[in-house]
Amino acid sequence: MPLVCDLDDLSSSHAREQLADCSTTSIKKYPTKREVLAVIPPECFERSLLTSSLYLLASLTMTIGSGVLAYVFLPLTWAWLPAWIAYAIFTGTAATGCWVVAHECGHRAFAKYNWLQDLIGYCLHSGLLVPYFSWQRSHAIHHARTNHLDLGETHVPHRDTSPSGKAWQWWQETVGDEAFAILTMLIHFVFGWPAYLLAGASGGPTRGTTNHFWPARPFSVALFPGGWKRKVWLSAAGVVAMLSLLGWWTYTAGFLPVLAIYVGPYLVVNFWLVLYTWLQHTDVDVPHFDDEEWTWVKGAFMTIDRPYGAFLDFMHHRIGSTHVAHHIDARIPHYHAVKATRALRENFPDLYLYDPTPISRALWRVAMRCNVVSRAEEGWTFSGQRVSQADA
Repeated sequence: MPLVCDLDDLSSSHAREQLADCSTTSIKKYPTKREVLAVIPPECFERSLLTSSLYLLASLTMTIGSGVLAYVFLPLTWAWLPAWIAYAIFTGTAATGCWVVAHECGHRAFAKYNWLQDLIGYCLHSGLLVPYFSWQRSHAIHHARTNHLDLGETHVPHRDTSPSGKAWQWWQETVGDEAFAILTMLIHFVFGWPAYLLAGASGGPTRGTTNHFWPARPFSVALFPGGWKRKVWLSAAGVVAMLSLLGWWTYTAGFLPVLAIYVGPYLVVNFWLVLYTWLQHTDVDVPHFDDEEWTWVKGAFMTIDRPYGAFLDFMHHRIGSTHVAHHIDARIPHYHAVKATRALRENFPDLYLYDPTPISRALWRVAMRCNVVSRAEEGWTFSGQRVSQADA
């Protein structure tokens, strides 16, 4: 049975009884990587420059077009603040599509030409203040060591036996579950992404304090060995160039237009990025593994597909609803990911994870209950069950 229960309603007593049976007590048999890849239809790996470019064009048109329309038609007055908030939400949501396209370029899923993928990815990510090559490297490690408690990257949980884990437990016990969930979401959505880029927050503990812009002391250099250092400097140059452009814009037009037109959507992009990454590999009954238990196949299948709906699936190129297939092989373009997902679900029904819980409720559950992990029969989990008084 899949680790993530296939239940929509967690409030009924019947649902709680079913959830009590949904745990990691049974040790599953995992296939080899070759066996997993063999079930994916070969056409899922075909990359079309035309198709990929059309999706890129759609995201760019919505992002830039909405920015131009807002600049021309929305007055920069307090009376129009609700309209500017709506603009930031829509434009940031559209710009996240550009972010995802750059992400596919980094994975070589956009086209057959690496130089073109790097050019597109570099420009898109630099425009969103993301160091393209630096993140390409750290994200590749995230894929290579998914849900590894020591070597993983991004949202690596603390063990309850570690000093940091005990400190986080004490904090939650002190402020209470609800306050802890609210503060955790605030920290993640406002500070999480910059903290990861600048200090490696939530990254694997074995690599120490890393920085995606400065691959040298006083930061750890373990994340960017050899020739990657040069690429990190190149990535930093792209972000500096974008910051310089924003600085020039602020100097000539004032800070308010920059805040309304760029910064607002930028914060929304960061929100979506953190939300997706957080929920893709974290839930109360999804295990993380130490070095003795971890395998690539285990890690890849500890990925959760969720129901983001048709609108967000289109805007974000299905990054949240077909993420299992993406972790099985990141070279699969998003427009083939549904077919690949179907093949994985049909061939490995006991391993494929899908959680139909509405995103807002799933986020609240994760923020409240996914603090530190404890040793379980298989791996390390946040909890053996999903139901608490807060869920009931």
